[in-house]
Amino acid sequence: MYKKRVKYYLSYSRSAYISINKRLLYVFCGASLVAISLQLFLVKNNVIDGGIVGVSIILSHISSIEIGLSLLLLNTPFFLLGYSYLGKRFLILSLFAISVLSMGTHVLEPYPSITNNPFLVIIIGGIILGLGVGIVIRFGGSLDGTEVLAILFSKRIPFSIGQIVLFFNFFIFSTSIFIYGLKEAVFSLVTFFIAYKTIDLTINN
Repeated sequence: MYKKRVKYYLSYSRSAYISINKRLLYVFCGASLVAISLQLFLVKNNVIDGGIVGVSIILSHISSIEIGLSLLLLNTPFFLLGYSYLGKRFLILSLFAISVLSMGTHVLEPYPSITNNPFLVIIIGGIILGLGVGIVIRFGGSLDGTEVLAILFSKRIPFSIGQIVLFFNFFIFSTSIFIYGLKEAVFSLVTFFIAYKTIDLTINN
């Protein structure tokens, strides 16, 4: 299973027949789902995503920096690293994905959260988030610097991308305790657990 997963993530053999236009369409849909999850479920309920997205949400909370701008600035070094190892197509699709996500979060920012029910926020928000991220990765891109690192590490260690990202995000969620509070940090961790399971299901099916 490990070798199959690595081959799927890091080679083009399983999906080489998919045109770049079709990939862009799927990546657009995936990034849009992530924007919907963030702005209409998670952020306004003080539930953060992990990785660079989570860091951007925290920065937006404590400063006037927009989430979209932080995403572009903080992800750039990781995408350049991804280009070195995963190629030009990965860079193009990732930059497109993060651009769609940045624009989507900006457009949806004025709208209120669809629900304030913690259970619905965690379940629905987590599933939509994981589905969106999984679609972007499945079709050759990435939305977050930690995903790039996870893709590269998954080539060398017997863990899934979702598991590796969850490990990285444990430290981000720990930091969020001091900004949002313990309850919100726990909600964030549970949400991402649901998201990471959805990521793996989306990629592997």
